[in-house]
Amino acid sequence: MPQVEIAIGGRTFEVACQEGEEHFLHSAAAMLDTEASHLAGQIGRVPEARMLLMAGLMLADKTAGLEDKVREVEAEAAKMRADLERLHAQPAPEPVRVEVPVVPAAVTDALAEIAARAEALAEQVEAR
Repeated sequence: MPQVEIAIGGRTFEVACQEGEEHFLHSAAAMLDTEASHLAGQIGRVPEARMLLMAGLMLADKTAGLEDKVREVEAEAAKMRADLERLHAQPAPEPVRVEVPVVPAAVTDALAEIAARAEALAEQVEAR
């Protein structure tokens, strides 16, 4: 079992961990050191046990807040999944036929006017 040396609040500790877990131990120690350093900056020098207790409580408070947020996000994700399943379960809507005019209205009007003039000319020719 590897022995890892970590520093928390300016103090060094030797801690045993499982093989391959050294990185996680260093990461956890860094978080605890951040909280301990913050406490030392606010309060000054405190006994080791009290510093570790307070730093641990601060991390536990942050963790509890994050767990609350995770529960909220999980509930929201579950609601979205349910909504998505409900939408997938609905039958597909009937297709709607949409007609789009290909010839602009101005061109249609102009053609109608030309046709009317042509008919008027044809009537004049027939009348003669």
